Amino acid sequence: MDHQHNDLPSFWRSPAGICLGIVILVGGFYLLTEHTAHVFGALPYLLLLACPLMHVFMHHGHRHGGHSHEQPKRGNDEQPRQ
Repeated sequence: MDHQHNDLPSFWRSPAGICLGIVILVGGFYLLTEHTAHVFGALPYLLLLACPLMHVFMHHGHRHGGHSHEQPKRGNDEQPRQ
């Protein structure tokens, strides 16, 4: 199995990505220490929001592009199922 590697650098390893990661960490720490009641109050809504978001993002690899109601054509060597 030959895997092709992408030579493009990851966003999170770039200077902008590292800065964004630091900002997210500092902001998360600030939210947890200063606004704990607000964070815990939003948890039920975040749990409900996670369900449709996981549905959308987890189905990207299912190849649901072209829906067709036609039966797939069988080759000459395949036997029909009984």
